[in-house]
Amino acid sequence: MPVMEHLVELQVRLTRAVIVTAIVFVVTFFYADALVKWLRIPLQNMFVPSTLSWEPTDLPTVPFVFLAPGEALWQNVKVAGLFAVVLATPYILLEFWQFVVPGLHVQERRFVGPFVMLSTLAFLAGVTFSFFFVLPFALNFLISYGVNAGFIPQLSIAQYVGFALWFLLVFGLIFEVPLAITLMAKLGWVDAPFLRRYRKWALLGAFIIAAILTPTPDPFNQCLMALPMYVFYEVGIISAGFFNKKKPVQEEADAADVPPLTPATVPAGAARMSKSGDSEYVGVPTGNPRR
Repeated sequence: MPVMEHLVELQVRLTRAVIVTAIVFVVTFFYADALVKWLRIPLQNMFVPSTLSWEPTDLPTVPFVFLAPGEALWQNVKVAGLFAVVLATPYILLEFWQFVVPGLHVQERRFVGPFVMLSTLAFLAGVTFSFFFVLPFALNFLISYGVNAGFIPQLSIAQYVGFALWFLLVFGLIFEVPLAITLMAKLGWVDAPFLRRYRKWALLGAFIIAAILTPTPDPFNQCLMALPMYVFYEVGIISAGFFNKKKPVQEEADAADVPPLTPATVPAGAARMSKSGDSEYVGVPTGNPRR
């Protein structure tokens, strides 16, 4: 297919994805107030796994304020847009898959499909884990610290929504670390011994990345992000070791299917290499051999 036809197809599929996302955004905008209230649940509640329910904390009621005329409206637009993208992701991935699948080999098709599905599930698992466990714990610690210091909690709706959404997004990406390492191991870019050698640097890099991504500068939230990131790095080492063990077996199986090479017959009159390294000429008999 010519390049222009590929570009036209890409434009059509991107247009479809944008239209579907816009339609979903119109729906989610009508529920933006409910979504913002849903984001406020971890602020003064802790999730109890034994009862699968939220229990209120002993923190005082934290009022929300807006510091600009359009701040409340803009937060509703932001929340509705983010949830619209999340809900439209299956259709966006479908359009992406239909665009790239004609250029993939059969083996690549078998791998890319499950990988995209697993990466989506891993991202949603990270968001869920952050919402039910990490975000309530972080908020409870930070607000308790301020209250014990004698301050009155009062949050801007823009700052809180930005904090919560950023926390959810970052933990969704953290849960992608094992899959990213697995993909690099399958492509042959890294292996388990290489990853083990750089354990210390991985731990340092996790804290540096967490310091950049953490919405607050305190070391507590930095540790909340860095430690899971490093744990998933170790999970990636285990996964890479599995693929490294599997690869030689596959190479031996492929080598067994290759027929053995037969020695080529040297034609008469061809040059032959002697033991001394000089080429010798093999003569061609011109007559019948003597009896």
